[in-house]
Amino acid sequence: QVQLVESGGGLVQAGGSLRLSCAASGRTFSSYAMGWFRQAPGKERDFVSAISWSGDTTNYADSMKGRFTISRDNAKNTVYLQMNSLKPEDTAVYYCAVGRSGYTLGSAPEWYDYWGQGTQVTVSS
Repeated sequence: QVQLVESGGGLVQAGGSLRLSCAASGRTFSSYAMGWFRQAPGKERDFVSAISWSGDTTNYADSMKGRFTISRDNAKNTVYLQMNSLKPEDTAVYYCAVGRSGYTLGSAPEWYDYWGQGTQVTVSS
């Protein structure tokens, strides 16, 4: 059984930074792409970013480019999301997910098989 545990969320002022972590277990983590999504209250789950199994290829939603950076450490079975220049509209629950292949970098949630429980990020103005 795959388990994903996100951490690192919290309350931050606009312009601040947070680093989210997602620790994976129960699968050959290094063989699969990983993604980050977010969901604000009353809204759909939106794609944030994804990274290939080796970390050599990444994908970002347009509104995150230049502000967010995804990375992974396969030795630690962990994927990270560094978030800088945070805005109030970034407030959401952030989820990590396991892609269906090593190069699942798409934005559709149905391309990801396993999900964490989420971590809350709140950005105050």
